[in-house]
Amino acid sequence: MTKKIAIIGGGIVGSSAAYFLSKNQADYEVTLFDNGEGQATKAAAGIISPWLSKRRNKQWYQLAKDGVSTIEQIAAETNMDSVTFSKVGTIISRKDPDKLQELFNLAQERKKDAPEMGSIKLISSQEIKELIPIIDNYQYNGILVTGGSRIDGNLFCNHLLEIACRTNLEIKKGQAILKNDNVIAWNNQEENFDKIIVAAGAWTKIVLQNVGSNLRLRPQKGQLIEIEVNQNSNLAEMPVMMPESEYDFIPAGHNKLIIGATHDNEKGFDLEIEKDVDRKLLKTASSLIDNLNMDNIILEKTGTRAYTDDFSPVFGNVPANNNVLFATGLGSSGLTTGPLIGKILVDMIDNKKIDLSKYEKSIDQYFIH
Repeated sequence: MTKKIAIIGGGIVGSSAAYFLSKNQADYEVTLFDNGEGQATKAAAGIISPWLSKRRNKQWYQLAKDGVSTIEQIAAETNMDSVTFSKVGTIISRKDPDKLQELFNLAQERKKDAPEMGSIKLISSQEIKELIPIIDNYQYNGILVTGGSRIDGNLFCNHLLEIACRTNLEIKKGQAILKNDNVIAWNNQEENFDKIIVAAGAWTKIVLQNVGSNLRLRPQKGQLIEIEVNQNSNLAEMPVMMPESEYDFIPAGHNKLIIGATHDNEKGFDLEIEKDVDRKLLKTASSLIDNLNMDNIILEKTGTRAYTDDFSPVFGNVPANNNVLFATGLGSSGLTTGPLIGKILVDMIDNKKIDLSKYEKSIDQYFIH
């Protein structure tokens, strides 16, 4: 018998879950509810390169590492275009040569069980400028990881939702309210579902309160800018760069350069564009490229990330609500971990045995009892 599945939230987790549910179209009838506001996915900087993170959370690293494989699998099997996802390589720089060597040693160690990293190479500041010729000024050396990727989160989600809509997905725009573990209210109507996935990012805390669950979760505002760079070179083929003590530097298609994103813990769900933040972001670009000013900014984006107390993603069944699954707390690594989390939630609906302890700590610690 066909099961009715609801997804609240059309960001990276929700769209990935819809895609994986579409593979079993005979088993599921899927409805996705999305109000389209404040999605972290739409305002994410878009770098897939988790391997050199020094976060001590081994479960997060396993999730992020395996998340890369999931993204590459999705890109290959859906014929995703290079504007949406492209393995252009990533450059991570350090001002201190000893710290750079330490990072290089870490990369060599982690490549042993992460072949997706590709080749790893120490490169000079001059080589960085040759790889990213729009850069005029840079004096520090770095590490090139050829397996790193650039991703457009908004295009990625739209691509997966378009595929799912061809089979078993209906999208309803607007605010959905979770009434209980089977009922969603939308547009003055109520509808019953067999399973509900709550993938509402920082708003997940609010949504789950209606079923008596209180998450330890906080919002964080992020802002980025897009700059028009008039160059003959193909920016879409250049590696992305994570310079030390600066914002990420992401060459993209159509003479577009993305700088960001910021991390502001004080603004909550405020999505207003802040010009002083634009200036901070532009400062990173100006330190690398000559003759930039505010007039070069062609687009500004804001979004709201979700963070738990220990900065770890949390996902699975809502305690005492077996029909409700959720995912949140992805923070700034959502584009890396979200597709795998969406797949895991669908595997749980399919009653597959999943060892969540491989990827996360006990769910109970993230709820206030």
